[in-house]
Formats: sequence, C-alpha cells, structure tokens
Amino acid sequence: MPSYLTITDPLEHETEVRRSRFICALAPVGTEAEARAFIAERRRLYGDATHNCTAYVLGDRVQKADDDGEPGGTAGTPMLEVLNRRGFADVVAVVTRFFGGVLLGAGGLVRAYGGAVGETLDRAVSVRMVPATIMSVVIDHAHAGRLENDLRVSPYPVRAVDYGADVTFEVAVADDALDGFAGWLAGVTAGRAIALPGEGVHLREDAAVSSPGRSA
Repeated sequence: MPSYLTITDPLEHETEVRRSRFICALAPVGTEAEARAFIAERRRLYGDATHNCTAYVLGDRVQKADDDGEPGGTAGTPMLEVLNRRGFADVVAVVTRFFGGVLLGAGGLVRAYGGAVGETLDRAVSVRMVPATIMSVVIDHAHAGRLENDLRVSPYPVRAVDYGADVTFEVAVADDALDGFAGWLAGVTAGRAIALPGEGVHLREDAAVSSPGRSA
C-alpha cells in the first residue's frame, strides 16, 4: 500500500467566482459512515444553498463524488481529482455553492469547484500516512508484563492485548521498520516471543519508526 497525505482537523474556506459563493469544508474521515455523516451535517447547515457537492477518498479502497444537480462531471469529479492529484486520502470535501446570478459554463464550474478544494487544502495541516503491518506478538504470561512495559515505552504502538493461554499484543509497525522491530523484539525478550504478520494499515509518519537512513 502506498503512502498518502491526510489532514489533521476539519477546516472551511470560502471563495467567490463571478458573484457565486463557494464554501469548501474538509474533514479527516476513516470510514464511509463518517464521510456520509459529515456530508449530511453540511447539507443541514446549508440547506438553502443552490448545491452541496461532495467528494471523498478513503485509503486506496473507496472514491466517490456527487455533483448534486450541477452538470455531470463539473463539480464532484474535479473535487475528487484535486484530492487524488495532491495525494490526499481519508478526507471528505463538501463545496457549497450559492448561485450569484452569472452562469459559469462547464469549464468555469470545473475550475471553481476544483479550485475551492485546492485552496482549502493549501490552508490545511497535513500529515503523511505510511504503510504498516499489524504484528501479533505472542509470549508466555511469565514474561508478558516485562514485554508490555517495554512496548509501552517503545515507538511501536500497541493496538490491543489479548490474555489467553498466552498473551498476544497487536503492535503496529511501519513496513520499512519490520526488520528493526524483529531485532528489537528478540533483544528485549531473549527470543521468547513469536511475531506473526497480520493486516496492513497506515501510521502517521511522525509516529512511525524509520529504518536507518530514512528521515521521518
């Protein structure tokens, strides 16, 4: 899975094109339900607007756009294209338009909607998300407490702990740090732990351990 950018907080920015107001709102989201909820809230807030056009990207899995009554391909699609071209994901965009009485034409609409998203992204605080793997680390109960303490103060985020016949820690490790993690784990447990790779996820780059020679 490739790395991508996302935003840290919701934000809003307004532009004007030939007397039409374009209010762009962006928010970080992790699921389609979150994206739809944000869209619904913006449509409630601006129920009197001429259009509330939308686009969202979730990782490398889901991309959707809606023109909300504008001519096909002139609103949601250019909004989505800006998110993709700029390398953003896990982001929802809603551009609210209040018609100013001057028709913009298809090209003008594409520029206005895409430009609204682009200008708002310029004002966003962004972070890079890097590919990572959830590692299931299994160890006996006698040594689990010490390992948990070591993990909690390590750069490897613990996602969950399961106490069964053995103790299993779910640990997120950046893909380019997997070799280093294996060495670290062998050292702190004297080889007692077993690490099994699981699902792929993404981590904020500033929270991920880097391999030697790579700056985070």
